[in-house]
Amino acid sequence: MSTSVLSNRRTAVQIAATAVGAVFLLVGVLGFIPGITAGPGIGLAGHHSEAFLLGLFQVSVLHNVVHLLFGVAGLALGRSVAGAKGYLAWGGAVYLVLFVYGLVFGGETAANFVPLNAADNVLHLVLGMGMLGLGVVLGHTAAVRPVHVTHR
Repeated sequence: MSTSVLSNRRTAVQIAATAVGAVFLLVGVLGFIPGITAGPGIGLAGHHSEAFLLGLFQVSVLHNVVHLLFGVAGLALGRSVAGAKGYLAWGGAVYLVLFVYGLVFGGETAANFVPLNAADNVLHLVLGMGMLGLGVVLGHTAAVRPVHVTHR
């Protein structure tokens, strides 16, 4: 099989990592857009930020930059099977740790530097379990069933 044909074959885990990365990039950008992010002002970091993405998730400049970096990482690591598996599995683990961190240090405390609220905590739990699950389940089938992607 030629190299050009092989380069068009992407596994499900690569597609998942790339899609998750694209969503993180989108969320990071949306966090800076007034109207989509409501509130009197976005803070650099910490629980004092008064910006809420979609009126629900408390965000700050730091929080949005982390989303942007996670997005870039997903797009970059989604180029290889090993990178995609690692991104989803380790990224999921990071979000589960962030969930626990939010439970312990959420609210009006100086340790809440991200910032995190109850909606963020639930989302981080779902993201953590989802990413970790995708990394483990799709990672096991990555070498077995490549998905053919056509470019038009």
